[in-house]
Amino acid sequence: MDIKRLKYFCALAQIGNFTHTATHLGIAQPALSMAIKKLEEEVGLKLVNRAERKMTLTSDGEVLLRHAQRILNTVSEAELEIQELKGFETGTIQFGASSMLSSYYLPEMLASFKKQYPKVRVNLIEAGTASLQQMLLEGELDIALIRSDRPHEQIRCVELFQEEVAACVPQDHPLSQQQEITLETFCREPLVLYREGYFLREAVSKYSRQHHIKLDIRFETNLIDLLKSLVENEVGISTVLSRIVTEKDKLTTIPFTPRIPLYIGLGWKKNHYLSKASRAFVDFMQNNLPEGLDLALPVNQIETFS
Repeated sequence: MDIKRLKYFCALAQIGNFTHTATHLGIAQPALSMAIKKLEEEVGLKLVNRAERKMTLTSDGEVLLRHAQRILNTVSEAELEIQELKGFETGTIQFGASSMLSSYYLPEMLASFKKQYPKVRVNLIEAGTASLQQMLLEGELDIALIRSDRPHEQIRCVELFQEEVAACVPQDHPLSQQQEITLETFCREPLVLYREGYFLREAVSKYSRQHHIKLDIRFETNLIDLLKSLVENEVGISTVLSRIVTEKDKLTTIPFTPRIPLYIGLGWKKNHYLSKASRAFVDFMQNNLPEGLDLALPVNQIETFS
């Protein structure tokens, strides 16, 4: 089978529209239509339903898609290994992280990594933990910064550091003088929260479901600066990682009781080939954590690819 046609077919299956897929691939729509037609002729089966408003795959197309994705992943890994055998020093890492972690924990480390490995390109993709794990499994990411305490069974994870989820309230809020706060008390306040699928939302959503509490959610956002501003302006209270609230913020953080720890690590798909660039990235991240972070593992237990 022609690899290019399989690539076009997988892209069409993901996007679901001939025009948009052709634009995404940088080719003319007739060229895409012809490639799919040739692929159907080659396998002797109808692969797509063209008559519907949104293009869908036939049952035969779904079967081919599963195999095509595996073929393209294998070809990509083979090309990568061959390049490295030739001594290529450059590389690209598809790296995922949540917006909060990428904004407050990564800038210093990424800048230092770039200085040490100037020819390696790191493409940062921001998403929630659930989405990041799914992108790892589907091969869209090489590595992701995710929760390391309960990764997917097909994801290998090395722990980096430990943080703690805390409540965040305005400095003059009635709760601001408390030494700690329960989820029961928190869930009965007006709230400004991250969207579902993010770890800062998870404990609150789980508790409210278990105890049948209807949350008073005034605003949802994945933008941490906007979230802090809304809390400062008394729209509602929220959850944050303690480290991101600074003295210039007119906010107070309150630990939960019982505590809500958060273990952060680097994850990648098991049995997935990690390039030299990706392995160097994992090694670097484990050995160059910013000052003040609590190590999740003793130094002598850090995994290394060296």
